[in-house]
Amino acid sequence: QVQLVESGGEPVQSGGSLRLSCVVSGYTHSSYCIGWFRRAPGKEREGVAKIDSDGRTSYADSVKGRFTISRDNAKNTAYLQMNSLKPEDTAMYYCAADACRGAWFPPQEYEFRYWGNGTQVTVSN
Repeated sequence: QVQLVESGGEPVQSGGSLRLSCVVSGYTHSSYCIGWFRRAPGKEREGVAKIDSDGRTSYADSVKGRFTISRDNAKNTAYLQMNSLKPEDTAMYYCAADACRGAWFPPQEYEFRYWGNGTQVTVSN
């Protein structure tokens, strides 16, 4: 049974930084993609960033240059370093995992079967 657990979300002031973590357990294959998504109040969930086992990354335009996704395969953990946070980054952040697909593009929900329960990030002025 694949499980994902996010952590690291908390209130932060605009311009601040946070690092989110996502621990993956139960995934039987050694190679898989991990994605970060977010859902802001009143909005649909959107893809933020994703990474494959070799470290190849893809980002949504809204976070390029501010967010960095990384992973430690030995720890089955992915990270999302978020810098220069803005109030519009306020959202529940989710990580997801599944086999990587051939084409490479910013993360889409349909790519992932396994999801965590989320961690809340709140950015205030």
